[in-house]
Amino acid sequence: MKSIRRKSSARTPKRLVTRPFPILEYDPSPTAIIEPRRVYKRIDIPKHCVLCFFQDVIDDLVLNGGAREIDHDMSEVGRLPMYEVEIDGKRLAVVHPRVGAAIAAAMLDRMIARGARKFIACGGAGVLDSKIAVGHVIVPNSAVRDEGTSYHYLPPGREVAPHPRALAAIERTLKRNGVDYIVAKTWTTDGLFRETRARMLARRREGCLTVEMEAAAFFAVAQFRRVQFGQILYGGDDLGGDAWDHRNWNRHQVRELLFTLAAEACLSM
Repeated sequence: MKSIRRKSSARTPKRLVTRPFPILEYDPSPTAIIEPRRVYKRIDIPKHCVLCFFQDVIDDLVLNGGAREIDHDMSEVGRLPMYEVEIDGKRLAVVHPRVGAAIAAAMLDRMIARGARKFIACGGAGVLDSKIAVGHVIVPNSAVRDEGTSYHYLPPGREVAPHPRALAAIERTLKRNGVDYIVAKTWTTDGLFRETRARMLARRREGCLTVEMEAAAFFAVAQFRRVQFGQILYGGDDLGGDAWDHRNWNRHQVRELLFTLAAEACLSM
């Protein structure tokens, strides 16, 4: 009598192919052990969301701009509130993603799990060309993946790009408001205190005009989750000269403007 083999309804995960370096061991499995959509409930959240790195601007929105808290997370860094504001009759979510690729990517994943779908981030960046003035707007059209988070969302590669619709929305908004801007490649790194001169020069030779810590991770998460994402930066400290220059770059007026532009671009998507 022949034995009958029953097919299992559960798929056996493929064995991970090991590489000389773990960061190159990309696993395309769509589901993780801690899957955001299973941990975070969908809520009545706006589809449009600005990830704002400027806590001073968010504080002003809460005090004077009518922002109301709609949800929050708790983590080792404390309470992570999420806000909603109304602009010209349209709902917009606003959240501070925190600094660094890993936590910022996790915040984006949380917002996607809750129901947001169209994102613009606004933040500052170091410049690799001293001619770029403090406050000048730079729009990344690609990010060099010199961090770790993006490799868990996309196969290994040198660069990753924002969503073309988000990029187009940002450019339309900047042109409509008469804002001078540069479209350029950015360098995303985890090594805040390991941005060596040799490394900076190498990135500049391949076209990077800015350095920051989140763009590549943001773009990778957005591609993996199939949402629209773009980013607006402004020129901050200078790494392109003979010595690092802080340039007193944390300027509230510039940051307010950048948030306004990000919100307008996001709501136009």
